[in-house]
Amino acid sequence: MTARNVLFVMADQFRWDHMSCAGHPHLPTPNLDRLAERGVRFAQAYVQSGICGPSRMSYYTGRYVSSHGATHNRVPLSVGEVTLGWHLREAGRRLALAGKTHMLPDARGMARLGLDGQHDLKALLDEGWFTLVDRHDGHHGEPDSAYADWLRSKGYDSPDPWTDYVIAVDGPEGPRSGWKMRNARLPARVREEHSETAYTTDVAIRFMEERGEEPWVLHLSYVKPHWPYIAPAPYHAMFGPEDCLPVVRGEAERGPGVHPVLREFQREEVAENFARDETVSTVRPAYQGLIAQLDHHLGRVWDTMERLGRWRDTLVVFCSDHGDYLGDHWLGEKELFHDCIQRVPFILFDPSAEADATRGSVDHRLVEAIDVVPTMLDAMALDPAEHLVEGRSLLPLTRGREIEWRDAAFSELDWTFRGARRRLGLPTGHHHAWMVRTAQWKYVHWTGGLRPMLFDLTADPDELQDLGDDPALATVRRMMRDRLLAWFSGLKRRTTLTWAEAELRTDSYKRSGVFFGEW
Repeated sequence: MTARNVLFVMADQFRWDHMSCAGHPHLPTPNLDRLAERGVRFAQAYVQSGICGPSRMSYYTGRYVSSHGATHNRVPLSVGEVTLGWHLREAGRRLALAGKTHMLPDARGMARLGLDGQHDLKALLDEGWFTLVDRHDGHHGEPDSAYADWLRSKGYDSPDPWTDYVIAVDGPEGPRSGWKMRNARLPARVREEHSETAYTTDVAIRFMEERGEEPWVLHLSYVKPHWPYIAPAPYHAMFGPEDCLPVVRGEAERGPGVHPVLREFQREEVAENFARDETVSTVRPAYQGLIAQLDHHLGRVWDTMERLGRWRDTLVVFCSDHGDYLGDHWLGEKELFHDCIQRVPFILFDPSAEADATRGSVDHRLVEAIDVVPTMLDAMALDPAEHLVEGRSLLPLTRGREIEWRDAAFSELDWTFRGARRRLGLPTGHHHAWMVRTAQWKYVHWTGGLRPMLFDLTADPDELQDLGDDPALATVRRMMRDRLLAWFSGLKRRTTLTWAEAELRTDSYKRSGVFFGEW
């Protein structure tokens, strides 16, 4: 069966372990559980970078970060990179967006092509070949966005209603900023039905309703539960500290032998604040409230699909671009390679009858963010673009086929832009790290002469003991480094020719009238 439609749902900064179907004891997510019952929950899904921008570019291209080159937030995706939107355009379809993408236009690349603001192609390239239903990236005011205009129409009278209402709270002395984590237990000044999550859901539902029987592909991309951690009532007070998972951190992670990069990330302001118990007990309940709100609105999406009969012909993906430390490992925010950042929720609903036997199952094979593009292309029976795409379709897994599968996942980090780099006395330039993770081992290679990290995930699943300088494990580190090199050597760098074209050109010089080497 070929899927007529695709719904690609992404949440921002959503930890893998914050769903009831993944085992959270106090955070009910009945609608994500509903999706997992309809499809397959991949319990070992990993992103290609623990930062919004590069992670999303891997989701949108099906390529590793070292291949697409957008290594950090606000690093543009090259104008020459091919995204899901272009694959769909070649097939006469379009990729619609409701919500966030973190796409940043490659201004220099477009200038070289002579594309000015009046050119239709520039508008598409600006958005990474997304056709906008409504874009709202969150994290700053965006006073000229459709969401801001809509808020003003609802009576939120402000030049910047996002800052003044959506992420603001009311304190005894008046409005307070949601950027201050101490305010995370207070309700947002915006009504729940006017919040980012509710608004984005409304946009998506309207889009599906208006399409009728016209095929569509929609990226429904929520900005929550990403900071600022301000939830509207009643979700702000739905959980208490006793309802949260215990913080995972050990004193060895702050001891004298701690890896210098981890030490310096622990000195970032967000990490120093999350090392405080009062920050954890204030923010974690609000974070869970934002997830409960998101789950509620996903239920509205599922109900709309039921009403419209879309479960019969729509592939559905739910995932996240990365997790959130929330105090684990004495850190806040994201970026580094612990599982609470790299491992994400991932649920796939395949409408094909071939997938009936796997419905409601949990698959523990390693899945990567780059698998989303090839899965969608496969579901729609489109060109798999094997010369470009580095992921693999997941449909053989949902359809119960016996195939060989990967036994390692890879991720990477460009930490040039972090203050930690300066505190270590490293100059501006290329400062990167790469992770390879197998069932037992996680190995991280750092440039700049820094020692590697190594974790034994069997003996130490919480990743509290870094074995990167243990003499007894030199052979393991060498094996994992070789594994990383083998992966790096296999990245797809020749992207301007298909494999069929490369085959046609192989040993073809005589057909072109070139006869060098003859006697």
